[in-house]
Amino acid sequence: MRFIDQDPAVRKVALGSVSGFMAFGFGSGLSRYAPGTMGTLAAIPFAVLLKSLPFLVFWLVLGGLFLLGVKICTISSNRLGQHDPGGIVWDEMVAYWLTVAFVPVAWTWWLAAFVLFRFFDIVKPWPIRLVEKRFADGLGIMLDDIVAALYAMAILGVLSWAIRLIN
Repeated sequence: MRFIDQDPAVRKVALGSVSGFMAFGFGSGLSRYAPGTMGTLAAIPFAVLLKSLPFLVFWLVLGGLFLLGVKICTISSNRLGQHDPGGIVWDEMVAYWLTVAFVPVAWTWWLAAFVLFRFFDIVKPWPIRLVEKRFADGLGIMLDDIVAALYAMAILGVLSWAIRLIN
């Protein structure tokens, strides 16, 4: 139990409803240590499933998961009385799925996507922090991670272009 958040109020929100369980990344956000990283790790198996969908279906599902995230992150953060609690990791999950949207299903690309996304999500270069503060509730929680994913995607795109150029 030393790796799980000991706050009973947090556990109640995370495990007390379907929306809380999803917002907390099916429990991965209850990690005491690096909950955002744990949530991103939990997103990987789902990414494999999402990437198997036809292109248009992938984007429709991802858009729906984003909208669902706005709702469940709003509900869970309001229940906790905090703007963006660290344990809410649905935003990391959706953003990671976006990050791997255009890269092949290969561990090297997915590891690069993981590291780059986590870097930008943690460091929050401009305008990520601004987005996080400017938008309220679940929209702000979701959007800052989407911007971090876009930064990661840009670097992955340049890397892909450079590799093709060399080969």
